[in-house]
Amino acid sequence: MAKHSDTSWKQDHPSTLLSNSVQKAERSVKQAMSHPEEIAVEHAFNSIAHAENALLNAEQQNEHMDTVEQNRAHLERLKQQLNETQDVVEDR
Repeated sequence: MAKHSDTSWKQDHPSTLLSNSVQKAERSVKQAMSHPEEIAVEHAFNSIAHAENALLNAEQQNEHMDTVEQNRAHLERLKQQLNETQDVVEDR
């Protein structure tokens, strides 16, 4: 049986958590863009918020700062796309 550490896998690898969170946020934003409904937009905002928390954690841990910066830029683009999608939903 595998040994388990006292810290979770997420705490052990903040840069991996960040990358995975950004990918999940990207999927959520794409879903909201293809099906612009209020619940999809809300879910995408929640995914982005989770990714931003992972970003802060990775920064605090000084994890692969080049990757952190790439993910920061990607999150900014996703937020812009989601804001545009939210405008479409609100205009309905």
